[in-house]
Amino acid sequence: MSAPAQAHDSAAASLDPARLSAGRRESFHLRIDRYWSDLSEAIGVLYADFEIAERLTESLLVRAASAYADRADDLHRLDQERLLQPGWLQQPRMFGYACYADRFGGSLLGLTEHLDYLEELGVTYLHLMPLLQPREGDNDGGYAVQDYHAVRSDLGTVDDLRDLATTLRSRGISLVVDLVLNHVAREHEWAVAARSGDPIHRDYFHIFPDRRLPDAYEQTLPEVFPAFAPGNFTYEPELDGWVWTTFNEWQWDLNWSNPAVLIEFVEIILWLANLGVEVLRLDAIAFLWKRMGSSCQNQPEVHAITQVIRAITRIVAPAVAFKAEAIVAPRDLVQYLGTGTHAGRVSDLAYHNSLMVQTWSMLATQSAVLGREALTALPPVPSTGTWITYVRCHDDIGWAIDDHDAAAVGVTGEGHRRFLADWYAGDAPGSWSDGLVFQANPITGDRRISGTAASLAGLHDSSPPAVVDAALGRIFLAHAIAAAWGGIPVVWSGDELGQPNDLGWMGEEGHEEDNRWAHRPRLDWTRAAQRHDIHTVTGRVFSGLARIARVRSSLPQLHASAPSQILPDTDIGVLATLRRHPSGLFVGLFNVTERSRPFPFGLIQALGLSRPYEALSGYDLQVGADGILRLPPYGAWWLVERPDIKSPAWAAS
Repeated sequence: MSAPAQAHDSAAASLDPARLSAGRRESFHLRIDRYWSDLSEAIGVLYADFEIAERLTESLLVRAASAYADRADDLHRLDQERLLQPGWLQQPRMFGYACYADRFGGSLLGLTEHLDYLEELGVTYLHLMPLLQPREGDNDGGYAVQDYHAVRSDLGTVDDLRDLATTLRSRGISLVVDLVLNHVAREHEWAVAARSGDPIHRDYFHIFPDRRLPDAYEQTLPEVFPAFAPGNFTYEPELDGWVWTTFNEWQWDLNWSNPAVLIEFVEIILWLANLGVEVLRLDAIAFLWKRMGSSCQNQPEVHAITQVIRAITRIVAPAVAFKAEAIVAPRDLVQYLGTGTHAGRVSDLAYHNSLMVQTWSMLATQSAVLGREALTALPPVPSTGTWITYVRCHDDIGWAIDDHDAAAVGVTGEGHRRFLADWYAGDAPGSWSDGLVFQANPITGDRRISGTAASLAGLHDSSPPAVVDAALGRIFLAHAIAAAWGGIPVVWSGDELGQPNDLGWMGEEGHEEDNRWAHRPRLDWTRAAQRHDIHTVTGRVFSGLARIARVRSSLPQLHASAPSQILPDTDIGVLATLRRHPSGLFVGLFNVTERSRPFPFGLIQALGLSRPYEALSGYDLQVGADGILRLPPYGAWWLVERPDIKSPAWAAS
């Protein structure tokens, strides 16, 4: 249904015919019509007062028109390209890399000097960790933003960010930037105005005159950082009141029930889009809406907010995608890709936290049983939704083992979470891991783990060859699972070189109490110089991950629109996945143990692969006389129909 005439009229007043052609103006109005229902329905959910909803809609469209008029010609062209290929994020060529710009290249300008390195690895999606201006001192790794319209001075300028986005785009790499939605730094101008007595900005936050309501909320609120930021509220003398601070006392939660906050962030989003940012990571999105008697996470209004900002962004810049940073319970996860009335109308990407947790769980137990149960139990996602898959990220690993999944395979969720924390802290008998305990909570028993992929997998350059081989096997297996699941696999900086934990993580100011900095090392460029020497550990890791990226890009079967299914009743040590795509069948076989495991060749043929071919190695399968395949220790096989040509280009590379 077309938007009301007044909506077009209000927006049209901001479109200068001298700056925009008739065709471009028509495109804008067609987009309003296309996304009108998405916009108006979601605003109606958030703000029941008709007059408020009407004024808000008009205000958002006027701002959209202004941003559309300011959008550069090359970005308008990118919008057209993406409209012609709406599934661009789902292509197998997508392969991600995440880093802090300063810890990778020193600055935004310095980062551009290493783009050849990223291309060698196969990167087409580059996530730069928080780079907007944070508060001075401790700032939660940049997630306490003081100014959304400025780049960290040590990284460069806004012009440097625009130039970087343009350069990356010319190389086929999409720039991903964090947008912190739940909170701002105490030093942000909105918070400063609130403390100065401005009633308008005071209403940007949740501020209470006494402890009555905070204490009532606390009855059902979890603690995110119990060790150094207990509770969810902080007394502010200048306010003579208590402000909601979910994460830290200097991170003030925003009041998203106030339409003014929504308008502010729409302007920020459109500004970033016009700089050339292609994906916005919506940080802490699960926490946006507060409701008494709940955990104040995953509330229905969160998805309505996302639907509003996505609709406005699609009108102005359809090339821009949203990624939901929602590290939530497995069954809550798919809602961030859109279910029910929000299907196809919210975030384009979401983190598959459960896949990461289950991968490390399978490696620790040398059993795929719980992993099969948990991954099978996840509800289906919209065909337009795309997972971000990963072996680890910048954050700690929280052992999100569902109690129901655990009970279904005969263990307790609490007991298994305790086992995994012990194992990856190196405290369990037989553990090969060098992880660090993060945020131990003696009341709940919760213990999360920090560590690079190499340290978690037990990789040490000086270890005996057999120990190194086993650790490398675990690293390759984990990345092969992530890359084959369907979505965009993302490698965290340093993992492609096998970098261990940074033992000097406490030596930097502001890092002393946060051991997650152990797994956020500066990229070791001396080590990187060895990446082409396959006789070194570094060379073996880099070449292995680069090969995974190359082979993946050649397999249309890994298009993310085809869901991965778990094959039941396979050997206890084998995770077997199946993907049915119009281009052909894909079977993934992953041995999560340190011993060879059997798999019946007849089952592969019964699934539909008449001439199965192992794509990662480039070889045909070797079957024993008994008809049983033997997966080597930590073996990862990507099975497809044998190509007609004998030696594919990627097999020889």
